[in-house]
Amino acid sequence: MAEPPRQVSGPAGPLETILDRPSGDARAAVVFAHPLPVEGGTMHTKVVYQAAKALARIGCVVLRFNFRGVGLSAGAWDRGRGELDDFRAALDFMSSEFPRLELWAGGFSFGAYIAMTVGADDDRVCALVAVAPPVDRYEFAPVKLSRKPKFIVHGERDELISLRMVRHFYAQLHEPKELVEIDRANHLFEGQAGEVGDALADLLEDFSCRTPSS
Repeated sequence: MAEPPRQVSGPAGPLETILDRPSGDARAAVVFAHPLPVEGGTMHTKVVYQAAKALARIGCVVLRFNFRGVGLSAGAWDRGRGELDDFRAALDFMSSEFPRLELWAGGFSFGAYIAMTVGADDDRVCALVAVAPPVDRYEFAPVKLSRKPKFIVHGERDELISLRMVRHFYAQLHEPKELVEIDRANHLFEGQAGEVGDALADLLEDFSCRTPSS
């Protein structure tokens, strides 16, 4: 169930957020980031919405938020630098609100780069979740070094980030890791956003950082 939008403290001013809660007790806290703001990405983007709903269905409390300059979030686009800090602030909020829960970092496209990069270096985060990571545009250096569990969902017909490049990136990652390819899906998963949610639910339904998947 989604709560009404609220603001949390961010480095450039308040960040607009929505918290999706599971119907029962939560087992993990997730921060899930949206695609590139200058291309229209927001916390309401269909894939982000479906991902949050799916993670809530499997027992996660999920924070969606707008990066600086998007919606009611203060500040302005900072070419990824300040957006990394925005994600850190969102993690701070979730860690403070749910200190007993596992903390996962996730995102879609640009948001996947932000989430995985911050999450790889943050000791509080124990799992990295990426949908359509833009591996051709960013280095992902901390992710390649990380031994945290990594879960990736990508579209077979992604016209912006080829599946071949994502497979090459995936091959460079340390275990544990899993990659799910969605048949016929393009970068925005048009008409298939629900399949992204289903894929994440299948990947993570029985996952716990305390008992990593094999």
